[in-house]
Amino acid sequence: MRVIGKARDVWARFVGPGQWTWRRVVGESLLAALMALLAGALEYDTGQGPLLAVLFAVVTAGLSLARRVLPATSLIGVAALCGMNEAGLLPLLGVVAWSAGRRIEGALRALAVWAAALAAFEALVLWDQPPLSFVGLFLILLFLFTTLVPGLAGRYSSQRRALLDTLRERNAQLLRERRMVAGQARMRERQRIAQDMHDSLGHQLALIAVQTGALEVSHGLSDQQREAVGVLRQASVAAMHELRAVVGVLKDGTPEDERPGGVAGVDGLVEAAEAAGTPVRLVRSGEPRPLGAAADHAAYRVVQEGLTNAFKHAPGAELTVGLHHEADSLVVEVVNGPVPGGAARRPAAVSGGQGLTGLRERARLAGGMVHAGPLEDGGFRLAGLLPYHPAPDAAGSEASDDTWPPDGDLAGDGLPGAAWADPREELRNLTGLRRSKGCLAGCGVGVLVLLGLGVLLAFGAVALFEALDKSQIEPETYRDIRVGSPESEVRDRLPSGRSFLTSGLNHKGPAEPAGARCLSLLSTDSPKDMDKDRVYRFCFRGGKLIEKREFVVRND
Repeated sequence: MRVIGKARDVWARFVGPGQWTWRRVVGESLLAALMALLAGALEYDTGQGPLLAVLFAVVTAGLSLARRVLPATSLIGVAALCGMNEAGLLPLLGVVAWSAGRRIEGALRALAVWAAALAAFEALVLWDQPPLSFVGLFLILLFLFTTLVPGLAGRYSSQRRALLDTLRERNAQLLRERRMVAGQARMRERQRIAQDMHDSLGHQLALIAVQTGALEVSHGLSDQQREAVGVLRQASVAAMHELRAVVGVLKDGTPEDERPGGVAGVDGLVEAAEAAGTPVRLVRSGEPRPLGAAADHAAYRVVQEGLTNAFKHAPGAELTVGLHHEADSLVVEVVNGPVPGGAARRPAAVSGGQGLTGLRERARLAGGMVHAGPLEDGGFRLAGLLPYHPAPDAAGSEASDDTWPPDGDLAGDGLPGAAWADPREELRNLTGLRRSKGCLAGCGVGVLVLLGLGVLLAFGAVALFEALDKSQIEPETYRDIRVGSPESEVRDRLPSGRSFLTSGLNHKGPAEPAGARCLSLLSTDSPKDMDKDRVYRFCFRGGKLIEKREFVVRND
């Protein structure tokens, strides 16, 4: 058991942190197997023995797994091996660069790791190359392009994932806070409603107690009637005490607002607004009908809240208060027009939405509903629909936990100037904004560097192909050319040989014939050993081909 536990600890340190699901295990295993297969096949194809190819494949599989816990070391190690002309590690180089870009924290540290990898690769590539050779520079550009593209892509993917995780956490926190604020607003509104019930129902119970007390001492009652009246008085007094006890439990100890009036108190609100210098037009329609106490108080609070919001957020705008008695309900509304001289100004602080939430709760308990939203002309409308006779289960229904506006563009407390921020929309906006800024600021320089490297790599590839075209011939062409053929005829069949790839080849082979001018070219059929090249040399004298030779040289 100890051996198994130690093996698990070693494996956990090797594969790195994080939960390893079966999909990740299968994916990493397949990737390591693929990298090992490619590396072993390429090594065997270059002339290495099967044992060395298998060993190289095992090392490649280990590096593929080690990149998760040792990204910097893996990148530098693979870069150094690639610099030693180990072509089998080229596929793994891109994979390691991707992981290094994702897992190395800090831009300066990542830059230092890439610089170290480039230094290791460059030192080993130029070890057997002339200074500033074209092949060496081309390989360096190829290395940069091969590592920077997946590295930057992996880094961008990691930063984007971290940003999205942060935004999701922030969005979840905003949702929790909004639900808490809405719940507190509903609770305060319930307390105010309880106080209203205490004031109205307690008053009625007190009247019953007083009347029954007076009736109890009346001389016109029999003893049985007086006893029944006494029981009624005691019951009313007990009910009044119980009501006060329940209301006392609901109260939070904060000073209570003055008792709001009902529909009859709307005239007082309008008069107070006009006395403050704000003209308000009161519009009534329909035949007035009595409302329940809860609906009556809710109508008063809708007008009060609408006027208060209009004073704060639309100063100077035209105000209209409407009381419309429909067949089955009362529609009370407060409408303000746009602020004179321009659109409604937004306040410095966004409202928390508690006033509107409380109104909704009050209207819901009365069996009605509240709507708030902007108008097309730039104004705002706050309206409440309050039935004369609410459904029996209206007050007992549970309030929704959803804090979003029912329809339209809700602004804060139902205010025309305060922008209500939907956290879900805010998440999408922030994601798009941060993503755009990240692409422009974080990846802009990287994209320019990649474009520059791509252009240089393209020019280098074109120059390399042109150099190969000027310096290589097919083995069949070499065999078809006969010694003694005219020089002009032979040169017409051969490339010019003016290329950096053929420089110095005449001095690496056998001695040239005396007085001859020789042209050395590379063969398209190279040996399996990648460190060697096959060379065809043609020597001319007196206008004829006097010698052709084939030999192998090292490509250092």
